[in-house]
Amino acid sequence: MSRHPVSTGAAMHLAGYRALGLDFTYIPFAVTDVEGATRGMRALGIRGLGVSMPYKQAVIPLLDEIDPVAARIGAVNTIVNDEGRLRGHNTDWIGAVRALEEVTQLGGARVLLLGAGGAARAVAFGLAERGAAVTIANRDLEKARQLAAAVGGTAVPLDGAALSPEHGILVNATSRGMAEVDPRSPVPEEALREDLLIMDIVYKPMITELVESARRRGATAVHGGRMLLHQAAEQFRLYTGREAPLDAMDEALRAQLG
Repeated sequence: MSRHPVSTGAAMHLAGYRALGLDFTYIPFAVTDVEGATRGMRALGIRGLGVSMPYKQAVIPLLDEIDPVAARIGAVNTIVNDEGRLRGHNTDWIGAVRALEEVTQLGGARVLLLGAGGAARAVAFGLAERGAAVTIANRDLEKARQLAAAVGGTAVPLDGAALSPEHGILVNATSRGMAEVDPRSPVPEEALREDLLIMDIVYKPMITELVESARRRGATAVHGGRMLLHQAAEQFRLYTGREAPLDAMDEALRAQLG
């Protein structure tokens, strides 16, 4: 359910269905009437819907039940239809933490999170769920403070000095790095350390300037495609009841993103 649907999610899900021989299909819809789309989901017996901005908040009052973490985040990106009862989930936070957990343990980790918008909010709650200590850095410091208060973290201004030696993980959840927004890294390369783990949730391009800078500095870098893959894999599990075939879905994602 999106105002401007893209084929990336469809490619991953369809590849997963083919890999497991499941009789499912995935169709992107351009939606302007959220309430009507939700009624249509019930009426047509559609099993699941992925929800994109700007509808992740608007859809919540239309659902019968919301997953507790999605309720705390205040955003739903996945709806599952169980015989007419619609339950909302948020798999963005799961995608973020699983991408990081492929390379590290989050319990007790100290994380600097750049951004305080919708994507950053999902990441912040995911990190808090896993027991990480989160520092929010944002251009609008008041927004950072509000998000920090919601997850039991702290807030700092968004500048190069925000990255201190106590932070072992840096996550970019701003739009800096997106090719169509601003391709520059949100962090000066000289501020990066070899012992740092960096994740950029931007996936267009998959290898951002931040990821390239981190690799040049000898740091471990996780690109945004991993978060995108894992959030789709959790959607796949919710829709089908089967564990997602990650390799097949990753191959389809890479083909889409080049």
